[in-house]
Amino acid sequence: MAAVNTVRTAGIAAIAAIGLVASGCAGSAGSSGGGGAGGGDGFEFGASQEEVDAVLEDLEPVEITYQAGAQSPQSVSARNGHGFKEYVEERSGGKITVDVVWGQAIAGYAEIDDALQDGRVDVSYALPIYNPTEHPQFNALATATAGMPNSPVVGEMVGNAALVDLAWNSQELLDNYEEQGLVPLTPMISTGSYVSVCTDEGTSLDDMKGRQIRVASVAHENQVTAMGASPVSMEYVEVFEALQRGTVDCTFAQTLPSEESGLFEVAKHVAYTTEQNSLSGRSAGANLAGSGFQALPLAYQQIIFDSQMSGFAESNQVIAEGHAKSMTQLEEAGGEIGPMADDTDQQIGETNDALFEEIEESGLIGTDVQARTQEAVEKWQQIVADAGIEDGGGYEDMNDWYVEEDIDFDAIAEQLFQEAALPHRPGA
Repeated sequence: MAAVNTVRTAGIAAIAAIGLVASGCAGSAGSSGGGGAGGGDGFEFGASQEEVDAVLEDLEPVEITYQAGAQSPQSVSARNGHGFKEYVEERSGGKITVDVVWGQAIAGYAEIDDALQDGRVDVSYALPIYNPTEHPQFNALATATAGMPNSPVVGEMVGNAALVDLAWNSQELLDNYEEQGLVPLTPMISTGSYVSVCTDEGTSLDDMKGRQIRVASVAHENQVTAMGASPVSMEYVEVFEALQRGTVDCTFAQTLPSEESGLFEVAKHVAYTTEQNSLSGRSAGANLAGSGFQALPLAYQQIIFDSQMSGFAESNQVIAEGHAKSMTQLEEAGGEIGPMADDTDQQIGETNDALFEEIEESGLIGTDVQARTQEAVEKWQQIVADAGIEDGGGYEDMNDWYVEEDIDFDAIAEQLFQEAALPHRPGA
């Protein structure tokens, strides 16, 4: 993942104080027919393809640029980008062509907001968690993910659904996006819970003391400092070499990007926390749109927005598959994975409690944050249980028991979209 904003703060309260490609694609969204600027007729969610085709009949074709989060079209996480392109082009009857850009080729994570605002990119996977000064509400809600479930399939699905639900119901977060000229398609989305990945074994406080640990959020900074270690900020593409050379001793990372970048080849000691003391900030990303999207006819906006329902299912499939592939890579590298040492796990929990207090005091995302978070978790735990979805084991043996076809990701995605996202659909 990308580097944390270089402006550091001790916590949430301190933070509170403080497209289209140029080669002929640029402008095509804004110059589309059918009213532009969100004008024209729309259609009801769930409308038949014939009804959609009738609404789009007189609209001019457009090409939009989508910057995916994956580094290449062959990576596990590329499923999201491929799925977005397929849905939008099919649902629009070919009226919308999606140019998918990989590896942040147009704008790095620090520049994505600007690229969306000025029209270089129309829709993009973004990492607001790494820009806490510009996105303090996002950072606060991400920090509130402490204590969310973190089992390989059920925990990830529940945590992600609860997170999306909370984000769509956080007016403070939505207002912040609007103030910056950004349109949330999915205002927050998890790419998986964090684990500790180290070059040396041992995860007790004595082991952690003095280590250089690469972090992915302000919350992680606080957790690392409380362990007696030193937090380090760097682009995630630099982490492999940093671990290989000993520039850092560990990284807090998600398994999927770790597997894709080969981290387990150089850092073979992986540890996960207990559910109640999880590493905060799991909600790294968001799917955002900008000025080009806002200039599109309403029906085109609705098609792009509706893609997020299947996108949630694909995201959870990617997380689960990423866990399984990571365990295979770790095993082949001769590595190990297990629970965090008790004293370190407890220290993380105590730091999380302090972070929750700061969130409450800041008022950035309202009050009763911990209670609202727990309520959302319990709600989606019940929904997932009612759907008969369960883990077949733990992280250690996931590459043996996980079978994607055994899990109905789509049912949860549909319910989440209709309950949380649909009230925010363009034209609603």
